[in-house]
Amino acid sequence: MNSLLARVISGFALFCLVIIIALLYEGIDRIVHARMQRRFGPPLLQPFYDVIKLLGKESIVPRRAVRTVFQASPWMAMVLVLVIFLYIPIGSIPPILAGNGDMILILYLLAASAVMMVVGGFASGSPYANVGSQREMVLMMSYELPLALVALTLAWVVYKKGVPGAPFSLETFVAVPVWKTVGLVGAMGLLALLLALLGVIPAEVGKVPMDIAEAKTEILEGLLAEYSGRNLALFKLTFALRSLAMSALLVPLFFPFSLGKLLGLNGAYFVVIDFLWFWVKVLLVQILAITIVRTMYGRFKIWQASQFYWFQMGGLALAGMILVSLDVMLF
Repeated sequence: MNSLLARVISGFALFCLVIIIALLYEGIDRIVHARMQRRFGPPLLQPFYDVIKLLGKESIVPRRAVRTVFQASPWMAMVLVLVIFLYIPIGSIPPILAGNGDMILILYLLAASAVMMVVGGFASGSPYANVGSQREMVLMMSYELPLALVALTLAWVVYKKGVPGAPFSLETFVAVPVWKTVGLVGAMGLLALLLALLGVIPAEVGKVPMDIAEAKTEILEGLLAEYSGRNLALFKLTFALRSLAMSALLVPLFFPFSLGKLLGLNGAYFVVIDFLWFWVKVLLVQILAITIVRTMYGRFKIWQASQFYWFQMGGLALAGMILVSLDVMLF
């Protein structure tokens, strides 16, 4: 009973922490994006102001909407993303639900969150939201291929190399960095897998150039067209949390290196330094995979995005899988 209560309290504290960090990183993203365009940009806390303001406004439900589904979708989408953080090791701190979930479950929760946003768009009864939901579904079917190839290849490497632990568990990758299990050819394959996963992040989090489901200048926010007030605030939180979750997922897979071990620390200092170092790495990944990319490129068309993930990113992930497989079998 005490263990369950401790998990509940820890989970609630973690949820509060990741919401604050997600909005803070969203503010940093806006500032870096603006500075790269030679603009001053909004204040760091602008995402907090936006969410608080929306929470105080009325949530309007369209007459043609399926009311229950329309109202429930924002809550479900946000909760599903929050649950992901219960399965991600943070620095040297194991996940709160360690042993109860793995990479497959995390990818399922990400997909389920996106599906809830799609369902909310369809339930609104708006033609703009309908188009946005259809685009989101096409995008999901496109980027799932490279995402699946990356996950399966990494798990297969861990299994074939005899690394202790479950192949799909993030704790396994933290304990033994995957880079240490392969040679030069395998490292080239892992680099290809890393680039493929970085390419998937913009679509997974709905940022430019893959914000096709919203496309403000085309379909007026798309699947969010009819949302307002508290419901819109929840969706804004969901997008920020998805950016944080995808970046946090990439860190234990490819960058689990401990700063505490490098500095020769132990005890509480080791835990604190690794905790802070984890969030620094997450921020760097988010800036690299989201901020810089959305500053450099304009929005793709839906057929361009689909082609990009099926052929370019899918091909890159397949090449990475082949190189890693050759390294595992021949060396």
